[in-house]
Amino acid sequence: MNQQNITQVHGSIQHFSVLLSPTPRGARLARLLAVEWMRDQEVPYGVTDSATQVVAELAANAATHGRVPGRSFRLAVVTHTGVLRVEVTDTQGEQLPRAKPADSEGESGRGLLLVEALADRWGVDRGPAPRKTVWAELDLPHR
Repeated sequence: MNQQNITQVHGSIQHFSVLLSPTPRGARLARLLAVEWMRDQEVPYGVTDSATQVVAELAANAATHGRVPGRSFRLAVVTHTGVLRVEVTDTQGEQLPRAKPADSEGESGRGLLLVEALADRWGVDRGPAPRKTVWAELDLPHR
C-alpha cells in the first residue's frame, strides 16, 4: 500500500498525512485514519465528529470526481493555533468543486453543502498542476 504517515511536533502544530487509492475503500480508510489520529491528538469530541464528516465527504469526492487511474489522493489533517484543518488533494485540478443547491430528488450532490455547514471555512487551492486541494477548517475551542 502506498502510504505515508507523518507526525510532526513543533510548538502547537501536529500534522498527519497519508496517500490513498481513489476508491470507496480509500475514502473509508481516510475517514478511519483521521478519526484515530484526532483521538490520539485529543481533539474535542464535537470537533472530531464534525471533522469526521468533512473528511468522509472530501475523500468521497476525491475518490469519485477526482479519480485518475493510477494516481492516489492525499489526506492531510493539521492542528495549529486553535484550528483543525482538513486537506484532500487529488489530480483533477481542472475540475473545481462548488457547492450547489441540492436536488431534493437526487441521490447525491449534498457533500459540499454538508462541508459548508460543518466547517468554519472551506475552499480550494489549485496546483501544482495537475493537482487541487480542497480544504476545510474547524475552529478548536480554547483549552
